[in-house]
Order: sequence, then C-alpha cells, then structure tokens
Amino acid sequence: MTMGLIPPPLRNDCFAMPQGAHWTPVDTALAHLRANLQPVTGVECVSVAEGKGRILAGPAIALRAHPPEPNSAVDGYALKGPISDGAHEMPLVAGRSAAGVPFAGSVPAGQAIRILTGAVIPRGTDTVILQEDVTTNGDAIAFHGPLKAGANMRKAGEDLHKGQQIFAARHQLTIGDIATLSSVGVGMMNIRKRLRVGVLSTGDELVNPGNIARPGQIYDANRPMLCAALRSWGYAVTDLGIAPDNREAIKRKLDAGAQDCDVILTSGGASAGEEDHMSALLENTGSLALWRIAMKPGRPLALGLWNTKPVFGLPGNPVAACICALIFAKPALSLMAGGAWQDPVSYQLPAGFTKSKKDGRREYLRARVTEDGTVETFASEGSGRVSGLSWATGLVELPDAAVTVAKGDLVRYLPFSNLGL
Repeated sequence: MTMGLIPPPLRNDCFAMPQGAHWTPVDTALAHLRANLQPVTGVECVSVAEGKGRILAGPAIALRAHPPEPNSAVDGYALKGPISDGAHEMPLVAGRSAAGVPFAGSVPAGQAIRILTGAVIPRGTDTVILQEDVTTNGDAIAFHGPLKAGANMRKAGEDLHKGQQIFAARHQLTIGDIATLSSVGVGMMNIRKRLRVGVLSTGDELVNPGNIARPGQIYDANRPMLCAALRSWGYAVTDLGIAPDNREAIKRKLDAGAQDCDVILTSGGASAGEEDHMSALLENTGSLALWRIAMKPGRPLALGLWNTKPVFGLPGNPVAACICALIFAKPALSLMAGGAWQDPVSYQLPAGFTKSKKDGRREYLRARVTEDGTVETFASEGSGRVSGLSWATGLVELPDAAVTVAKGDLVRYLPFSNLGL
C-alpha cells in the first residue's frame, strides 16, 4: 500500500443482515461482520522500538540471518570435532574468540582456541567443549571424550534465515516480536495508523461520575468502561461525552465524532422505542441495521454509518454493553484497525454450578475460576448488577441450544485477561 493513502469507506449496506430472521444467532452476526468489514486506517512508518501493540501493514522480512554466523553457546574451547572416547591433550592457539571480537585467523587441525559465549566459531573449528570439562596450563588443554561434532555451538541461521517472512500483514506486535524483528536487523516498519474510536453515551438520566446526581439520574458507567477497554486494546480514544435524549444534540456529537474518529461506539438508544434516538438517526442515513441478537444479556445492536464512519450502537445496560463490546465490537474493531479477526480464547473447565436454559439464545454468565479449578457464576444473572463485572474474571458461554449443566460438566470459559481487560 502506498504511504498516506486512506482505504475506501465501508459500503453503506455493510451492516445489512439478510431478511427473514427475527432473531439473529451470535455466530451469524459475527460471520456477517467478518465478511463485510475491512481496514479503515492508513499506514505510517515507525521504529520497531515503538511497535508494541501496533498492527503490521505488510509482511516483516528478516534482513539478515539469526544468528548471522556460527557462534558458541558456552564459554570453553573451540576445536574440530568429533572427538573420540578416551583422554586427549590438545595445544592451544594463541589468542581467543570473543563476542564482537572474532579470531581473525584459522585454527590448525589438532589444536584448540579459547572461545567465549556468543563468539564467532573460528575457521578450522566446528565444536566447543565446556571450560568446566577441561584442565589447562595456558598452553594446552586436557579433557576426556567423546564429543560430538557441532556440540555447544549455534549454526548460522538456525533460528531465522535472511529473507524469511517473520510475520504476515495484520499481525499485532508483542514485545517478543520486537525482539525478534530487532535481531534480524529490522529498524523501521510500515504499520497501520492507530484506529481512532469515539465513545458516546446517550440518555437524559446520565451524569458524569464525580458530579451531583439529581433524583432520577444515574452515573454513566458505560463510557469510562468502554474508553478503558479500547485503550487496553491499543486504540486512540476520543471521549465524546454524554448526549441527552435530543436528536439534534446527538447529531452534533456524531458529527464531531465522525470528523475526528474512524469508528464511533455509542451506548443507549439502540432499540426501536420512541426514545431510541440513535436508531432513528442512523435510520435516516439509510444505513441502519437494527440487529436483534439471540443472546443474553444484550440483544439490540444498532449499526450504521454516520458521514461514512461506522457506528456501533451498544445497549445502555452496562453489563450488556460490556459483553456486546467483547463479543462483537472487539473482533470488528480489530478488522477495521487492519488486524486479524480475533476469536476469543477459551478453555473447557468443570462447572461448579448448576444451570438449565431453554433453546434459542446464547447466554453469557459472569464467572470466575475457583481454587479447585472449577468455574463458579455470579449469584445473580440480572444484567443490572454491574458489580458482577468486578467479581468475575471471565464469562461462561452457554450454547444456543437448550442445555442442562450439572456440577462437573465441562463448560466454555472465556477469561477477561484474554479479552484484553
């Protein structure tokens, strides 16, 4: 991709779900997002040292081998192998090979040379014997065989070859990746610009934490929660504040967000009632897709485009907003940021609870792992109990079909730590 170019905007109908289904299964919704979303960010060149958490815009190629030359894995003496069984004495060549200061000459057959860890293997040698396994008077070494050829040394390129593709495009860099790229000489790389995400809460009842809440008002938990999650996922966050239940006020907030952000996440007003202004505004753009997801908690997702920028309208309930953000927004944002689709990492663990559910909806239960390795669930399934998000260390996902869980049955557990929280 040419530097500086911005990808084309998403299609106006990118969120349109095929008609006919009143309730959309979770997997169908996820598959639709995966098939219809694309990167929306440009490309910039940054140093590898600044690459933690950033997404590669193209493949990363090794500029040289690692290790670049054969080198010693230990402090000892370099010689020509193999060495047969029995006692041996071998004269030493004057000098040594040290890391960064290789021996310039060649070691004659039947002789050895002092070598230090990381030093280039001198010409005429291919094996290293540990210094603990020899005795020396400074002019010769004595030791016992046998010793295999190639012992205690690293071959050139045994880790990575010059020209080898280390990572493909869409890879998100870890600190280990930074070490790997640096070891093969990569100093600069093309990466995706950080996805800019705006976060907006809507509702007359909302007030910012720290302010005085009048009768009938509640503190906005969604915006601080979503902003924190987005930052932990590596995105640049713009706090768009709270908009009252007034379409003109919400419109002004959306206009500001679309000007400065690549994606907008909202909470509240995502259903189809008379006070659900977010859905109504998106419907006027011709891009609204009001998804009724067959899941608990959650269900309504209002998706659309505002001035070409995608908008994810999450439920207003904090627990539902959190779970919908984890299940839907997180993988979708990864794609739009130029990364790979991210299916949640899960584990099969024995249940420490009992539960029966009906057919038709996927359920997500706030859960945590106990000392005995079983999974227990929060005392209340009510999505109004926001404290359950603090109590839990992850989610138990129950399938769409009817299921009865007995203690000891294996259940799917999604740790919050693997969801970037």
